[in-house]
Amino acid sequence: MNSAEFLLWVRGPGLQIATVIFIFGVLLRLFEILMLGRKKNLAAKRSSGVAEGFRTMFSRSIPYDKNTMKRSMFTILSGYIFHIGLFVVIFLLAPHISLFKSVFGFSWPSLSTPIVDFFAVITMVSLLAVLYHRLTTPVLKFLSTGQDYFVWVLTFIPVLTGYMSYHHLLLPYTWMLGIHILSVELMLIFFPFTKLTHAFTLFIARWYTGSMMGQKGVKS
Repeated sequence: MNSAEFLLWVRGPGLQIATVIFIFGVLLRLFEILMLGRKKNLAAKRSSGVAEGFRTMFSRSIPYDKNTMKRSMFTILSGYIFHIGLFVVIFLLAPHISLFKSVFGFSWPSLSTPIVDFFAVITMVSLLAVLYHRLTTPVLKFLSTGQDYFVWVLTFIPVLTGYMSYHHLLLPYTWMLGIHILSVELMLIFFPFTKLTHAFTLFIARWYTGSMMGQKGVKS
């Protein structure tokens, strides 16, 4: 298989396979969560809990407690940096937007490539810093599992290979672009079956917690 054939495969059958597994896996995980069931709430309802649920979805993203900020400053800042960076790289790069348009039929404005390139760099730096912090902090290292490091690789490699393909580093452009697309497809395949699903379940869990606390008249 030459580079052109490899690129055609990852952009065709490979992408289709990865997308089907991704959609099926996400729907399966969401179905499992919704079918878990909850014990009936016997306490008198103070409110419907809907507004409180939505408020908690966003309020939990802001650490109001100064002690929490002081203790976990690195974790909070690095988390924000690489999540924002990933969002910019995935959704605001012109070629990515063109791909989304071909799938969904609509598009949105993009940022200039140098700006997205900058965000790719800070994303990689922050991910490396997070990995170093995990490896050198005794408690984090003890709590970390093989899946934590696997998820890190699944997240880091697509950004790295995308950066390398844009700058024509290491391998010819066609090969590197194909590897980049393949790395994204691997992330899509493993997404529903790893901790990457927190991208969806995070907000479901926050809404549920806020809603339950709101029904009981307790601030979440």
